[in-house]
Amino acid sequence: MYKGKFAKIIQFVVIAALYAGLTITEQFTVGMTKDIIQVRLSDALLILPVFTPAAIPGLFAGCLISNYVIGCHIYDVIFGSVATLIGAIGTYLVRKHKLLAPVPPIIINMIVIPILFAYVYRYENPVWYFVVAIGVGELIACGVLGIALMLGLEDHKDRLFPGNDLKASDKRSANKDNKETMQEIK
Repeated sequence: MYKGKFAKIIQFVVIAALYAGLTITEQFTVGMTKDIIQVRLSDALLILPVFTPAAIPGLFAGCLISNYVIGCHIYDVIFGSVATLIGAIGTYLVRKHKLLAPVPPIIINMIVIPILFAYVYRYENPVWYFVVAIGVGELIACGVLGIALMLGLEDHKDRLFPGNDLKASDKRSANKDNKETMQEIK
């Protein structure tokens, strides 16, 4: 099993690919709409910074790639991806309080995406409508699906995200214990 920096790179790439793949597949099969509640299934992955910091750049890259590929306006590609980045950082910051983990991406997307819909795409509905619609969609994607994903991954986190459960001081202590054990064996 891979550990250290190589494991983080693998996690980053896999998470970016999952986010981009889910978003692109969803766009070209179901489609996104401006008139009803939009649930971007890939936003459930915004829970992953609870398990690994490698998810933060992975989610950002996946959003950037997918928004570009599906033909979003350049401001949406940039600011939508930055919203995902900020939401992922927020999730990482509250990771100790797992039930709060979906809150940062929900809030940031309720702020950024309605502005893009109203002023970049110039959709006709009022901004408050988009705030509510995006909020409900994100509550479903990040809240319900994200929490379900988090609970499903919890039992497998050590295999999927190796080395992310130890703090630096714990790692030093574990390394010291390993060295002492090796000395005893010799």
